[in-house]
Amino acid sequence: MNAPRVDGSFAVWGGVFSTFDCTMVYLRQKEDPWNSILSGAATGGFLALRQGMGATARSAAMGGVLLALIEGAGIMLHTVLEKNQNQAIMMEDPAAGMTGLPGPEAEGSSSSSVGSWLGGWFGKGKEAEAAASSGSETTILESFDAPPVPTYDYK
Repeated sequence: MNAPRVDGSFAVWGGVFSTFDCTMVYLRQKEDPWNSILSGAATGGFLALRQGMGATARSAAMGGVLLALIEGAGIMLHTVLEKNQNQAIMMEDPAAGMTGLPGPEAEGSSSSSVGSWLGGWFGKGKEAEAAASSGSETTILESFDAPPVPTYDYK
């Protein structure tokens, strides 16, 4: 029956850490990994104040090191995933050697529905639907103001 005690200790640690983290963001006017590292050190030291100055210093050092490892792992993971995401995927035409699948049109062919795949069932329907439109249409918001993507680059 140690779970309630551990849960309570973790909740207190999380609350104190969040308090220090928000304070660091306010004081430094920056949102970067140093806030978490300093907050981890401050939290470790604050929660060990009752055991004396030696324990406070050790807990502060351990809190800072632990959060530095967590933040470093997060930065490395972000860098690796970003690098993989930005690589161009070079893929050959998958339908080149397969019969029965639509491929790129020949240079001399026109865009008629007679020679298209499935006899033009899909191409002509869009033109007729556009002509019969009532005038109201749903569009995607292109002017959506998204927040800037955070970067972990040190300057």
